[in-house]
Amino acid sequence: MEDLSKTMQKLMNQRHLNDNYRQLMAKTANDPEVKKFLQDHEGELAADVLTRSAAKLYEFVTERAKVANGGETFAAGYEPRLIVSNHLIDVAYVPTAQTQERQAQQQLRQRVKSIAMPKSIREATLANFDQDDDRAEALMAALDFIDAYEANPKRRHQALYLAGSFGVGKTYLLAAVAHQLATDGFATTLVHFPSFAVEMKNAIAQNGVADKLESLKKAPVLMIDDIGADAMSAWVRDDILGVILEYRMQEELPTFFSSNFSMAQLEKEHLRISTRGDDEPLKAQRLMQRIRFLAREITMVGVNRRPQ
Repeated sequence: MEDLSKTMQKLMNQRHLNDNYRQLMAKTANDPEVKKFLQDHEGELAADVLTRSAAKLYEFVTERAKVANGGETFAAGYEPRLIVSNHLIDVAYVPTAQTQERQAQQQLRQRVKSIAMPKSIREATLANFDQDDDRAEALMAALDFIDAYEANPKRRHQALYLAGSFGVGKTYLLAAVAHQLATDGFATTLVHFPSFAVEMKNAIAQNGVADKLESLKKAPVLMIDDIGADAMSAWVRDDILGVILEYRMQEELPTFFSSNFSMAQLEKEHLRISTRGDDEPLKAQRLMQRIRFLAREITMVGVNRRPQ
């Protein structure tokens, strides 16, 4: 292989290049990364590669310098890499570390579908979950679920029904589990059920009920937050919640719940009585059978951690 410095000097003399360009080409000739690339790929490159690939080497060095200095580059957010193409040198552009991090965060957000959830819990993490004795059981159960699900996501995994008073961290823990699953490459859907019920009623006029219902039915991991917080119509209970739970039970899809009610209270004090005042214990029992199949109950206690 011809000497790089000599080849560059020959090119500069032949083309009568200006001083600035001469300096850049001289810098290219002595660039450590260029030299190493040539050494590493010597057996793959043509004998006259330096003459024929001089422009690509110049492009690589100058674009790399722009990236390092934060200047405007040929491809914003990408940095140059030398590659071998047909025994010559070419330049490929790969995402910078910052671009890779931004893309990773975008992919992470896409894996957690949040429906009517507060912005404050979207960045919830297990590392920031207060690990006191009152909530240790819930945290350990969440960690066990994550380990089991990620080891074999296709088998049946019973999720958690987190019961407890207002502000003890039920929603935060659900969001933290969703964030961890997303970090590890698994999609989740986290929905505030009272708000979702309102959306479903509004979707009737736009014929959008079926699509919204389908997205929750088939979510790989579904988290139903704050079930029982508001009065539930017979339509929402039977044609929305009932349909979702029936499908997920049949398909054995992991389904989490959080509620201010225990399971027993949810059945007797909420699901049993419709907004019209009808007492329908059999329908309530049917729903609770599905909830108990999908999740096991854990009670969380403690002080209200929400801002007053």
